[in-house]
Amino acid sequence: MSRTGTENTEEGKGSRMTKRAMQMMLAALWLLAGGLAAAQDLDVNRVVSELEPEIERAMLEGKIPSCTVALVAGGEIAWTGAYGHSNLWARTPAVPSTVYLIGSTFKTMAAAALLQQMEQGKFRLDDPVRDYLEDGLSIEGEKSDHPVTFRHLLTHTSGLPGAFGPHTVWGASAPPPIGDYLKSSLRAVSPPMEEVRYSNMAYTLIAYLVEKFSGTPFQEYMQKNIFEPLQMSDTVFEPAGSVEERLSIPYALDDDSGRPVPTVRLKADVWPAGIVYGTVLDQARWLRAVLNGGRYRDRTILKPETVSQTIERQYEKFAGPMAADWGNDGAGYGLTWWTCRKQGERHFAHSGSVPGYTAFLEGNADRRLGFAILTNGHRAHPHLVRLADTAIRLMKKHDRSVEAGGN
Repeated sequence: MSRTGTENTEEGKGSRMTKRAMQMMLAALWLLAGGLAAAQDLDVNRVVSELEPEIERAMLEGKIPSCTVALVAGGEIAWTGAYGHSNLWARTPAVPSTVYLIGSTFKTMAAAALLQQMEQGKFRLDDPVRDYLEDGLSIEGEKSDHPVTFRHLLTHTSGLPGAFGPHTVWGASAPPPIGDYLKSSLRAVSPPMEEVRYSNMAYTLIAYLVEKFSGTPFQEYMQKNIFEPLQMSDTVFEPAGSVEERLSIPYALDDDSGRPVPTVRLKADVWPAGIVYGTVLDQARWLRAVLNGGRYRDRTILKPETVSQTIERQYEKFAGPMAADWGNDGAGYGLTWWTCRKQGERHFAHSGSVPGYTAFLEGNADRRLGFAILTNGHRAHPHLVRLADTAIRLMKKHDRSVEAGGN
């Protein structure tokens, strides 16, 4: 299995370098963009030596063509690695700068954009959303005595449907503008707080609200207020140029052979819910900001108290393991993030899944440890959840400050 890593850089240290000349060259090019790592307390080499067999096992069991992985420790990116082939036909090795569709991990970023508006006093979490809708927009089926609130949108308790509305990237149809889509489709299928109903439509509505509050188109807002402050230069809604050049191929499993075969690239009517491309480096930068209480280097995107609220379970009523059995009986939704306590420590996570791609993020807020993975495997959640738990356990195990008697 091909393998690429980075070593002794700000954005990654401690991985084995590949033996293949091409992979060495690609990894070296990426190294030029890095500095020195600050997570000095983590014995990265020991973590990686124990984690790599688990990565390879997950790829074999999940029939995942390629993946890129990042570890965050002490609020810094400690290591990145890449495995397999982003294009099986061309035998293109994955590298940390390979681009994947990040899926619903983007919802956590969209939530941050909305919460920036809350911090500016534009709304309160328990305000009815209908009070802020314009352009003749309303939530069809909403009961006057059971309004949908912002907190409901951010916890999948709004009663809005899942929705998707696929369009092939090279097909004749295309997603309509956000406002047009919502006017024709925004409806509640149940009252809020009856159940957790995972809703992509809710996050399309969030994008509309960000636009209305900020006076800025959603994509432009995300670029200026989330991506640029966090130096997420490879996270985009529409890949072009050097980003397109690094795109991985999406794969699904053939029904007859069980082997990975290329599948179609999709857009969707609910594109603000997760039709976004990026690299594991950018995913790690996002995790780094969350673990640092909303701060990345000298930029603050959210107040620490707001970030803390995003990873605290909002409703005691809705508890239990999340998708792919992540967490425990105390797991539930924070403000978009999945959240639970493991051994008394706060963990948060989110997955992403679009045909041909699966992504996962997990963080331990109290130890400031994080794990990010992007793949071009299909519905690989159980394998990625297991890897995330393993990676964070190994980082705790090989924390030299703990071994030396520190906290």
